[in-house]
Amino acid sequence: MRMTMGFMGVFLLIPLCIFFWLQTNKEIQAQSDFQRALDEKVQLDEQTVQQTSFIYDRNGAQISKSEPGMRMHATSEELPQFLKDVTVYSEDRNFYDHIGFDAGAIIRAVVKNLVFTHIEQGGSTITQQLARNLYLTQEKTYNRKMTELFYASEIESQWSKDEILTAYLNIIYYNNGVYGIKAASKYYFQKDLSELTKAELAFLAAIPNNPRKYDPLSNFDQAKERQERLIDLMVTEQKITAEEAAAFKAEPIKISVTESNDLHPDYTFYVEYELRQLIAYQEGFKEQLNKAKKTSEKASIEARLDERVQQVLKSGVNIHTALDPAMQNQTVAAVKANLPYDGVEGAAVVIENQTREIVSLSGGKNYQKYNFNRAYQAVRQPGSAIKPLLVYGPYIETFQPYLTQTVNSDAYCFQNYCPENYGGVEYGDVSISRAFLLSLNTPAIRMMEETGVEQSFAYLSAFDFNQVGPSDQTLAAAAGGFTYGVSPLELTDAYTSFIDGNYRQAHAIRKVTDFQGNVLYEWPKDYIPVWSGQTTAKMRELLATAARSGTGSPAYLEKPYIGIKTGTTNEYFDYWTVGLTNEYTSGVWVGHDLPKNMQSIELDRPAHLIWKDINR
Repeated sequence: MRMTMGFMGVFLLIPLCIFFWLQTNKEIQAQSDFQRALDEKVQLDEQTVQQTSFIYDRNGAQISKSEPGMRMHATSEELPQFLKDVTVYSEDRNFYDHIGFDAGAIIRAVVKNLVFTHIEQGGSTITQQLARNLYLTQEKTYNRKMTELFYASEIESQWSKDEILTAYLNIIYYNNGVYGIKAASKYYFQKDLSELTKAELAFLAAIPNNPRKYDPLSNFDQAKERQERLIDLMVTEQKITAEEAAAFKAEPIKISVTESNDLHPDYTFYVEYELRQLIAYQEGFKEQLNKAKKTSEKASIEARLDERVQQVLKSGVNIHTALDPAMQNQTVAAVKANLPYDGVEGAAVVIENQTREIVSLSGGKNYQKYNFNRAYQAVRQPGSAIKPLLVYGPYIETFQPYLTQTVNSDAYCFQNYCPENYGGVEYGDVSISRAFLLSLNTPAIRMMEETGVEQSFAYLSAFDFNQVGPSDQTLAAAAGGFTYGVSPLELTDAYTSFIDGNYRQAHAIRKVTDFQGNVLYEWPKDYIPVWSGQTTAKMRELLATAARSGTGSPAYLEKPYIGIKTGTTNEYFDYWTVGLTNEYTSGVWVGHDLPKNMQSIELDRPAHLIWKDINR
């Protein structure tokens, strides 16, 4: 009987044992899965602290930054030992002893929180705060706190104490959009960390405990009181003497906030666009886009490019540009001063001849950053301003005629296309020079026809006209008739080929570096030969004649060299003035955002006057 009962007992225990074994195995597997998930999530060696990127002008002055706040990264060597000590003793005195969390502090916090109906105190270590900022939210719940402990423990297993403290000091918030001690030093004192006194370091160390309460700008006295308490704490911990403490407390704290002005929004908005183009060029995205055939494929590449640009900006880079502040102010002022008409807009671009760099740019007469930037986003019909590039340059390059050679300027018709000269006037046979001087249409079409439409456009292909395609290859293009058109920047850029016959796409960005000065991105500096020396000389002569006594004369200035070509499109929708001096190549466009007749202001010559004011 007892044996039977024994067998029955064993028989009944087997399922129970199996059940416990399965549950145990499940729990072990769950813990293993959690650990694996934690390991995958907490990859500290891949963590990079977000930093602010800055844009500088040609003189090295900061003109903009990538976000409203400020983030900068300091290495452990850059962090003063006094700052580390103040932080540890005030925020987490057992930092060097615990494994990511402080059990005693947690128990004290729990006891205190039981007195209240909501969480008042967290008992968080520096490691827990780092975990929260890197991976979690600021929500005050017990679930989040438990998760925070696991993350903190994992961080401790992967990083040294010094690495954790360095990361913490680089990520904590100092109010007013400032993250990290290095950024706080720049923002509140306009100093590098190495330049701060111990009194200033203690003052900054006071802020993160409660950034709003100890905000130096709105609650200076409270921040100063906490600074003095921290200094007293350092005396208690025997890190400084009482005499030193008294001196630190007596030292005046002079806040000198770094203003976050975007000084030249027209230009800096273009710089951000150009940065995207530069990354696309250097990292292969441009080549991928050129090869992509499907719209969905292009969209995917564009999305990856956008993500990469944000990564670069958040990594903290210095974008060095060719901006000339004086010329930028002059360009913006010229556009605004000469367009008093309701709804009439304008844009201007100035390129330095010697360097082929964009030194100034106006996106509109009252431009606000991130609005439509007409300098590079407006694509409009170029009118006669395209003739030097598409007609005269190719014709002279092909035939090398004397400029006194004649061409017929009477009526012309090809199939249903019958263009006219301005005012419908016919001049008979005129010299090439006079045809250019008066900007006649019918001679230009005859010259392009003789050169060949395809050959003429082959020369135009050397330049960066994004919206010019096969559908534009007609005789109508000789008079500026395009499907879409060109931007002011594109047209001005192409005119730089008349400096010396060579072309290199003009850019605003000189180089992009990291905070250690290493060059990350820069444009190639190779030139493309476009015009022969003979052609270049003849084109410069034509442009100079037009500036002195032709259509460009209202913009004429006494310069060692000046050459100008103008353009007016059908229905007076657009006015162009583009040309060169010995120093700069400049282009101006005037028109409505939605094309509208502007004949009423034609005789005011607004584009001419803008160009003249820019180049004075």
